Amino acid sequence: MVISDDDLRRLHRCVELARTALDAGDEPFGSLLVDEAGEVRFEDHNRVKDGDATAHPELAIARWAVDHLSPAERARSTVYTSGEHCPMCAAGHAWVGLGRIVYATSSAQLTGWLAEWGAPPPPVATLPITAVAPAVVVDGPAPELADTMRALYEAKFRPAGSPA
Repeated sequence: MVISDDDLRRLHRCVELARTALDAGDEPFGSLLVDEAGEVRFEDHNRVKDGDATAHPELAIARWAVDHLSPAERARSTVYTSGEHCPMCAAGHAWVGLGRIVYATSSAQLTGWLAEWGAPPPPVATLPITAVAPAVVVDGPAPELADTMRALYEAKFRPAGSPA
């Protein structure tokens, strides 16, 4: 499926949530859960700064969905996110039976930017969602948002004094 104008609008909200996380001193990631009718049911951003490295918005969505949606509702929902799910979040998504994922930037993009800036790689392999959850429908990245997300990542992850 191609990323639609509606998808892009929702991804823009994810980028806003990522900016909120960054402004709060956290890693810039934000996500939405949208039901089949197009209603935003849950939104969140990264909350890892206080020491819980699993406090990703995508995993929060999976946990919320189990408590508030039937299996059929979860399957018909869409998760929008500023960055492609990490393996932990992709697994959580698949285990609870959520539907489509749409992301703004890929794990490969982030990994490339981190290397370019001389920043350490993530502690977990940056696998594509479909390598972890092959049955999940996935769309992304959205080239229109790459520069914005790169700037947010750079503000958080580029080591001080690294060459421009």
